[in-house]
Amino acid sequence: MNRCFGKLNLRQALGFCFSVIALSIPLAAQSNLRPAQTNSYLFNDSHFHLTNYIQEGIDIHDLLKIMGDKVGRVALFGIPLQQQWSYRVDGDRAPTYYLQSDAPLYYYSFTDAWIAMSYKSLTKEEQARFDPMITGFNPTDMYAADHIRRVLRTFPGVFTGIGEFSIHKEFVSAKIAGGVASLQDPALDRLIDFAAEAGLIILIHNDVDVPFPKAGAEPAYGAQMKALFLRHPNATFIWAHIGVGRVVRPIKDQRAIVENCLKNPAVRNVFFDISWDEVAKYIVATPESTKLTADLVNRYPERFLFGTDEVAPPNQEKYLKVFNQYEPFWKLLTPDASEKVRIGNYARLFDEARRKVRSWEAAHLN
Repeated sequence: MNRCFGKLNLRQALGFCFSVIALSIPLAAQSNLRPAQTNSYLFNDSHFHLTNYIQEGIDIHDLLKIMGDKVGRVALFGIPLQQQWSYRVDGDRAPTYYLQSDAPLYYYSFTDAWIAMSYKSLTKEEQARFDPMITGFNPTDMYAADHIRRVLRTFPGVFTGIGEFSIHKEFVSAKIAGGVASLQDPALDRLIDFAAEAGLIILIHNDVDVPFPKAGAEPAYGAQMKALFLRHPNATFIWAHIGVGRVVRPIKDQRAIVENCLKNPAVRNVFFDISWDEVAKYIVATPESTKLTADLVNRYPERFLFGTDEVAPPNQEKYLKVFNQYEPFWKLLTPDASEKVRIGNYARLFDEARRKVRSWEAAHLN
């Protein structure tokens, strides 16, 4: 199986270059190039939902209070899907989660405007702690790339990436109205090509396998994920949850699949987030599983990011739950690896994405 995954001195010249760059960027966006300093925080959060499956959540100012002095920066997004309330199906029992109803899900593009306006309600100093992401597109639609471009033009100086968006996701993919998303869809390739052109980080959710697979069967989507990454060498991918789901458990050779991806220089543009309490559950299940994961991360510390995958947490205790759940894992990481996974990799990847996206906006907005 294919496995994944006049002469100026130097000082004057540099000053001139930076002046030109600054003048080419809208004033409203320039502050976003100066990210918050986060070394004193517990972590930066690479995966956070401000709203839920019925587009309800918490006010971003309340989120700042919850972050407090514990969380430095947050990749901020809603959820691109809306759970339909079908009275014919559910009556007065209004569902708030996709597992609470047989009614379909549908793509909800207004989420991007909601996130943008929430972000714009903050002061410049507060904005520096967030990296908003575009999610309100249908990855089966060839026009999805145009939606992303339109969002950047409507809200310059706001967004840093796209995602989290899902292709194959247990119990979700089959519920979405319209065609089922696919890793082999030209529409997906088109939107990733544009994201790479604009410098947007791509946070993609795709389970490595189907729920309840046959014993001994090859992971359903491992080869397709590798092919996707190879088709887009100029894109920056973060593979959410390392391909694990609620019931899509780590397969027997999952560690080998991830390690082979990490060793492959052709996919050095692929990173992994260890967000979600379900993923933490598997990693800290036993001392052996914790040690095996820590050993892998210690050898490739630049390739992993921590995220919570929390959805509109009501308080700081709930927000820090996943971080605390990982305590046995944190203890086994080297100081260098721990800093990179919790803080440094986020800052490096998202700072570079901010710079690239602001540069694209400066070049394409009149």
